[in-house]
Amino acid sequence: MFLRTTIFSALLVFLIAGSAAGQAPAPPPAAQPSVSPEQAHLLKASEEFVRHFFGWGPDVQVTLGPLGPSPAAEFYTVPIQVKVGEQTQTGEVFVSKDGKTLLRGELYDMNVDPFAANRAKVHIENNPSKGPGDARVTLVEFSDFECPHCRELYEALKTVETQFPQVRVVYKDFPLTSIHPWAQTAAIGGRCAYEQNPQAFWKMHDSIFDNQDVLSPENVWDKLVGFAKDAGLDADTFKACLSSPDAEKAVNANHADGVALEVGSTPTVFINGRPIVGGDTESLIRIIAFELAAKK
Repeated sequence: MFLRTTIFSALLVFLIAGSAAGQAPAPPPAAQPSVSPEQAHLLKASEEFVRHFFGWGPDVQVTLGPLGPSPAAEFYTVPIQVKVGEQTQTGEVFVSKDGKTLLRGELYDMNVDPFAANRAKVHIENNPSKGPGDARVTLVEFSDFECPHCRELYEALKTVETQFPQVRVVYKDFPLTSIHPWAQTAAIGGRCAYEQNPQAFWKMHDSIFDNQDVLSPENVWDKLVGFAKDAGLDADTFKACLSSPDAEKAVNANHADGVALEVGSTPTVFINGRPIVGGDTESLIRIIAFELAAKK
């Protein structure tokens, strides 16, 4: 067990790993397309290098490929998956086409806005928001109502929103159902509040975070109905929504957006497409101030 833990710790250092708040399970390796003998040799040499570098023996499954284009013409992007027992981690490395260099990290095309792709994937329409619709800076948070760090972000945003009223804040659900048993139900409750009255969502949002410590899988339904009444919503309409599939579909669509954006833990914030994992107050203020200055 110690050996597997040591190997996996090395793997987490090698690959880009999510935070301790929780990660989505790794997808199965993609089917390998046909490759030329030169490409097959390059993949084999890359596997031999990483095995030697970390001392990964035959008990560690290492899968590399397929080779793909990268922002640097002389490098391939190479997906890598490593499995130790039941633990799996995925990521990518870059291998030079001449087979002499393996690079871990990220490559960027300096002629392209590095956050444009994120802005195209984030899909903020039809989600709870506050602040100017034409704001020059938009903060999108992927959050989980049961996540303690998300409650910390909720408190941090009170300061941020007071300091920067010109910023638009958008909330998107990313419940980590594997570790938070009532998060999905709470997310559906928030969506039901939004659908009945968009402004009431924020009252529901605040009530859930303010009472996070007393919520449980056993009482979450009744608590949500009480929060809905406090927010001025019709209780019968709210209950019907909680039981219908439509609100859950909206929650799942937000979660899918997060997966497409490689959100692996909560909270994850995007400020004009720039990702910030955790979202501490100092980082939020610094990036918002930078974006406001840059947009002038």
